[in-house]
Amino acid sequence: MSDEAELRRFWPVILACFCIAVFAWGFGFYGHAVYLAELRARFGWPASVITAATTGMYLGGALTMPWIHAAMTRLGPRTVLGGGIILLGIGAMGFATATAPWQLFVAAVPMALGWASTTGTAIATTMSFWFDRRRPLALSLALNGASAAGFTIAPLLVTLSQAFGLGSAVPWTVVASWCVLAPILLVCVGALPVRPVLSATDAATLDPRPAFASKPAALRDRHFWSVALPFALALSAQVGFIVHMVSFLLPALGPGGTSAAVSLASAAAMAGRIGAGFVIDRLHQRGFSAVSFLVQAAGLGLMALRPMDPAALFAGSVLFGASVGNVITLPAIVIQREFAGRSFGLLVGLNGAIGQFTLAIGPALFGLMRDFSGDYGAVLLLCMGLQATAAVLVLRPWGR
Repeated sequence: MSDEAELRRFWPVILACFCIAVFAWGFGFYGHAVYLAELRARFGWPASVITAATTGMYLGGALTMPWIHAAMTRLGPRTVLGGGIILLGIGAMGFATATAPWQLFVAAVPMALGWASTTGTAIATTMSFWFDRRRPLALSLALNGASAAGFTIAPLLVTLSQAFGLGSAVPWTVVASWCVLAPILLVCVGALPVRPVLSATDAATLDPRPAFASKPAALRDRHFWSVALPFALALSAQVGFIVHMVSFLLPALGPGGTSAAVSLASAAAMAGRIGAGFVIDRLHQRGFSAVSFLVQAAGLGLMALRPMDPAALFAGSVLFGASVGNVITLPAIVIQREFAGRSFGLLVGLNGAIGQFTLAIGPALFGLMRDFSGDYGAVLLLCMGLQATAAVLVLRPWGR
């Protein structure tokens, strides 16, 4: 099957994964910035307490991600993705309607399972069942739903929360989203396409790149860690800042300006990911990853230097956002290029879990830093340091 025919035949799967990504990142990623700002304003809870629940959610997702490939192979992508949107929605409603801090930690449990079943690892695994040669472009298009969430779900939640309260805004939006997603999932994600089954010897002969038969074997490989570690550091900075982004921007920009800044960042993320998707096969992927990390650091630096200047905040949001999508998409693309295809699902799941464990520290750590220092200056400097370190580490594969 030609590259173009592969895309034309399987475009409904891309559409379904795009819509699921909008939902997943809207409520499980960007939504946490809204939950943090609204719960602090309503109850006065410390940022460190609220973000500790977010950290728990990401840690739970990290424990689940290595098993997503096996679950999809056994149950099918439709079942895993469908169960994921239900669990994630239940968790989001739990965060929004909490009246005591302990309830946030209860809500984090279903949200963690739903997050693992609907985001990067799940979508990359789904793409691997339907796409081969055009998988990088298909993955980029599907994961643009994550960027779309930033200028659809996130500002909608901010606006509705201001008008009706967080406890009404989130449940209404979740239920409406379920009504849209259910038919799309049923129609667009069907039976897995039939692919030839090769013996281990034939597979190794046809694809001699590094492959792993088990998770422990992959975790002992330095080459794999040269992908997993730098992206984990970059994601820690990225997610940690996004969780606090609304709280950081509100004093200078107000609700309307904050919604606009988040929307601009998300639009930049979508534009960056679409542009990269068409050319990433022809680029030095590790070099492009390093540049992406440094562009984010530049955006954070601009905001750190001018924290009350609306122009600087908008420009910094765009710079930061331009690489948000690529930092999420690139690990799977690098793994596809540097490792054998038969290990793709295993390695993407492990990489996702490592990234989740590392980024889970970000929201709570940054919350503590914010509470201790009284502003976000130190938080932004730490994020810049993580991005710069990631840029250095990703440039060269280890152990080759």
